[in-house]
Amino acid sequence: MNQIADIAHGDRIVREEGLDACIAAIVAPVIEDLGFRLVRARMMQHNGLTMQIMAERPDGTISINDCESISRAVSPVLDVADPVSQAYNLEVSSPGIDRPLVRRSDFETWAGHVAKIETAYLVEGRKRFRGRLIAVEGDDVVLRRDAEEGNQRVPLLAISSAHLVLTDDLIREALKRDKALREANEASFVEEDGADN
Repeated sequence: MNQIADIAHGDRIVREEGLDACIAAIVAPVIEDLGFRLVRARMMQHNGLTMQIMAERPDGTISINDCESISRAVSPVLDVADPVSQAYNLEVSSPGIDRPLVRRSDFETWAGHVAKIETAYLVEGRKRFRGRLIAVEGDDVVLRRDAEEGNQRVPLLAISSAHLVLTDDLIREALKRDKALREANEASFVEEDGADN
């Protein structure tokens, strides 16, 4: 039986807990109304107390202007909800190249790259995995582990955190994808501009 059949393809499987979950619940609807997806919300001890919100467009892109728009939109909502009782800095950013993997589609999109995964409970006697993402099959992420032969299956619903590992291959792939998206956006802009004349 498919345990995650009722979770939409774009829904986050890896979610925050505690205060981070409260913040995510507050900001996610605001971010979605702007046309973005929440990747992660997290409070960190960084330059004092920092609330980090990672977001992206459905195609995986985000610009500095987008981050500023999100920041302006979520700030008043956070002021009203007041989930954090002390002063903090708000940081809105992209997920980065070594991004968190939070959706089923993230694991599918970045297949072929190395990831680190932690689970909420033991899976075959362990909670930490590192390996090359092979595929998503049913309810499992399939990894080729670095030091061992064979594949490792990790249930999606067991994953408490996952992120890509920064490698030369990942950097090349990220730059290639970014270039393709920019070229597609430029072509779309030229077509729209031509249609207006």
